[in-house]
Amino acid sequence: MIPEINYYAVVLAALSSMVVGSVWYSPRVFGTRGARLANVSMDGEAKDAVGPIMLTVIVSFVTAWVLAGAATIAWHFYSGSYLLSAVVTAALMWVGFTAARVITHDALERRPAGLTLLTISHECVTIIVMGIIIGVWPPAATV
Repeated sequence: MIPEINYYAVVLAALSSMVVGSVWYSPRVFGTRGARLANVSMDGEAKDAVGPIMLTVIVSFVTAWVLAGAATIAWHFYSGSYLLSAVVTAALMWVGFTAARVITHDALERRPAGLTLLTISHECVTIIVMGIIIGVWPPAATV
């Protein structure tokens, strides 16, 4: 059985990850610091970013879809506020999956701790924003 999902909220949540990433990694916010820590250049052609951006859109949709399904399951289990269920589910998914895996991966690759912190912070903001969007726009069957 597939839980009820509002696909409009999923698409909006997926697109929100692009907005969060564009702001987060802009040179005026954390882009310059992130590039320095990752030892990469911010110079390049816009066409070089098309592939990674398309991949990000697809992966963001999958993340938002899984979050929406998990939030609905959590809401059915706990009842109460759908928004709270979505945000708590997002936070738990971030801690248990994203942060834990990124920290492990970065430690094994001996990446700078500052880069790991920057990455997991970005992912936290991204998934919490997704959770808020999904939470304020629940599927019709849940209201």
